[in-house]
Amino acid sequence: MTTADPDYLKRRVGLSRIVVDAAVAVGRALMAYIFIVEGYGKIVGFSEVAAYMQSFGVAPFLLPLVIVTELAGGALILTGLLTRYAAIALAGFAILTAFFFHNKGGDPDQTVQFQKNLAIAGGFLVLAAYGPGAWSLDGWGARRGRSASTK
Repeated sequence: MTTADPDYLKRRVGLSRIVVDAAVAVGRALMAYIFIVEGYGKIVGFSEVAAYMQSFGVAPFLLPLVIVTELAGGALILTGLLTRYAAIALAGFAILTAFFFHNKGGDPDQTVQFQKNLAIAGGFLVLAAYGPGAWSLDGWGARRGRSASTK
C-alpha cells in the first residue's frame, strides 16, 4: 500500500474520504491564489515590475514569461489539471524567486520571504508527489478513464 492510495489517510488516521478530498481541493486553491493574484498584479504594474526585475539583474523581457507562469500555473493548480507538471514548474519558480530576489540574509523581511518561497516550493513538491486529489480535473479524468476501461 502506498500513500498515494486515496484511502490511505482514512485507514491511517481515521479521516473520511470526503474530508481528505476537500482538504486537498482547498489546499490547491490556497496555493494557486498567490500566483493568480501576483500574475495579475504584474500585468497591472508591468513597468514597475520590469524595473524591479532589472534592479536585481534579471532581464525584463522575461516578465511576460513570469506572468504566464504565474497565471497559467495558478489556474492549472486551482482546477487540478496537469497538476503534477504545474506543481513541479511552480516549485522551481518559487525556488528561483527565492534565490534571485530574496537572498539578502541580513534583512529579516527578505529572510522571511526567502523561507516563504522555499515552503511554497515544498508544498508544490508534495502536491506533485501525491497528486491533486479526487476533486480535480485530473481526478475526474482518471475516474472517467477507469469507468470507460471497465465497460
